[in-house]
Amino acid sequence: MDSPPRHIRLTSHPGQGASGAPPITWGAPSAAERGPVVGSTTRRSQRNVIGSHSGSYGVYRALAVAAGNLSRDHRADLTNTAPTDPIGPHAAWGDPRRIVSLDPWGASVQTAFAEHLAAGYDIRPTIAVTKAHIHLPEIKQAIAFQRLAIDGQILLDDASATVTKIAVEPVWWLPGVAERFKVSEAELRRALFEETGGMYPELVTRSDLEVFLPPIGGQTLYVFGRVADLADPTVTLTARVHDECNGSDVFGSDICTCRPYLTHAIEECIKGAQQGGVGLVAYSRKEGRALGEVTKFLVYNARKRQTGGDSAANYFLRTECVAGVQDMRFQELMPDVLHWLGITRIHRLVSMSNDKYDAITGSGIEVGERIKIPDELVPADAKVEIEAKIAAGYFTDGAVPTEEQLAQVVGRGLV
Repeated sequence: MDSPPRHIRLTSHPGQGASGAPPITWGAPSAAERGPVVGSTTRRSQRNVIGSHSGSYGVYRALAVAAGNLSRDHRADLTNTAPTDPIGPHAAWGDPRRIVSLDPWGASVQTAFAEHLAAGYDIRPTIAVTKAHIHLPEIKQAIAFQRLAIDGQILLDDASATVTKIAVEPVWWLPGVAERFKVSEAELRRALFEETGGMYPELVTRSDLEVFLPPIGGQTLYVFGRVADLADPTVTLTARVHDECNGSDVFGSDICTCRPYLTHAIEECIKGAQQGGVGLVAYSRKEGRALGEVTKFLVYNARKRQTGGDSAANYFLRTECVAGVQDMRFQELMPDVLHWLGITRIHRLVSMSNDKYDAITGSGIEVGERIKIPDELVPADAKVEIEAKIAAGYFTDGAVPTEEQLAQVVGRGLV
């Protein structure tokens, strides 16, 4: 076990800067000109970012080091870890305003920054690309009802679907993030510093460090069909951008439409890929509208215990009473991963969200058809949610409910 250092030296102290770190020129047209993101903890003099790799999992790393299960000097052996599918570079990689929340070169550090690795820099991937199969009972049901057919490539004999999985960790270029949210960089840095309990003093003391590895969850992309086809606007792309909902997505809770919409999107992606197109599901860790699961469950209780019971008319009000806001997912950063994939057109967007649609189209990506969740897939207890969202601006090909109609849409009480 390594002995801990005797003195704590803050990176904000004089002489503790990144003098030995390579510079980062965000949005440069090549990896060599851009420079690597070095957020490792093994050699502080190499660091050129605020924060550490793997986001919130850095806390588990700290526990492992403290418990003596992990050497603080461990260097990852990246042999045979290269992406199974090459991605990019695309034009957006060289646009410092198009991608601000992830590292475009994060999947290819072994080749893009080979010279830096050879020189001893501890550079770690922030994106990983692999192959897999997914098994879903809803897909088996779709096969049974002949909505899908086994083809031996996209959909196999055991009813599993072949996918390319891509894990993406957040890497924020602070000047660009501030611009997206129409605030000054100084305001953004101060808020990040204060609202994380002063966890990262460099946010306010090191203006020369412009890149931040935030302690938050990332994204997982599931691609059905050829990854290269995502960047071809002539190939029909079916896509869904989905925000995490553990209760529904994993355990099938029926108070919302999250899992039904997710599995419906996967079915549409498989169908599109089988017809010569490509499908994409982008899954972001933003549990409970990025308010967290505890807040979400508190809101559930408040909704069902209020006078008159759960109702579509008060759906957003109950959330705002508990959390102070209706939603903190802020889709402004969401399109970055689409630009990283080279996407310029989504032919079929499986989403009713106006916020997601506005963010995607506002970033310059064209959207063709919008696909709503079929009425028969909406659980009985989730009708409160879907009617409230439609009234608030969600896409629908039917009538928008009036206030009187909303008041009549009620859910079940606590059971």
